[in-house]
This record gives sequence, structure tokens and C-alpha cells, in this order.
Amino acid sequence: MSYTRPPMESHPDILEMRAQHERAAITPRAQGIEALGVITGLYLAASPWIVGFNGLSTLAVTNLIAGIAYAMLMAGFGHAYERTHSMAWAAAALGAWTIVAPWVVAGDVDTTRTITNNVIVGAIACLLALAAAAGANMPSGRRSRGASGYGSHGEGPSER
Repeated sequence: MSYTRPPMESHPDILEMRAQHERAAITPRAQGIEALGVITGLYLAASPWIVGFNGLSTLAVTNLIAGIAYAMLMAGFGHAYERTHSMAWAAAALGAWTIVAPWVVAGDVDTTRTITNNVIVGAIACLLALAAAAGANMPSGRRSRGASGYGSHGEGPSER
């Protein structure tokens, strides 16, 4: 007699985790973070032309690539949150890169305009990415009370 295991996708913990991530992705908070992240990424990509340092080609290209990558990462959270929320750390790294880029990229690109723009946009990008990463761990009001301890504030089913 052979025993076949059920597929991993039907494991109760996997199903609960998917449900948790789905609930997290549909909240107004998560949707707002996603929208602000996409806008931040698009601004970062266009900032050399908006702020006026597109003549500094190395930083302009860096901001363009980092901005498009950031916008794509942040846009992906809403569609496949259970698989992409951990990529928020990559988005946070792009935000940190944006902050240090004026001093790191080749050429003399560390002007007041570039530093101010990149530090502000990079800080906003980091905060939004960290908020997206934390969104998966936020307890929701509909979470079941189980062995994980989420949602239990000292009251069990018999104490309500």
C-alpha cells in the first residue's frame, strides 16, 4: 500500500498565509502605499528632466533606471502580493541607492539640486517600501485565533 502526500499548495498553513496576504493587499492602506510607490518611482525616473539635471547623464540614467525598477516593484505588490511582498526589501534598497547615488555615480554630479532631489525621493521611497514590507505582517481583524497567537489578546473563545 503506498501513501501519497497531498500537494504542498493545499497545506492549511499555506492556505492561511495566502488568505492573509490577500487580505493585506486589498486594504485601502496597502492600495495607497502601492499607488504612492508607483508615483514615487515614476517621479524618480522623470526627475532629471523635471528638476533640471538631465545634463548630468550618469545620474539621469541612474535615476531613470532606478525609478522604473522601483515603480515596477511597487506596482507588482497588488497583483501577486503573496509572492512579491518580500521584494519590498529590494524596493527599499533602491530607495537607499537613490539617496547615495549623487556621491557614488561617475562624474561630478553632486550638486545641491541633485542631492536635495535624490535624498528626499530616496527617503520617501525607503519609507514606502518599508511600509509595504510591514503590510504583510499587520494583523487584520478577520484573522482566526490559532496557535500562532495572532489576534489573541488574552481572551479565548470561552472568555468572550
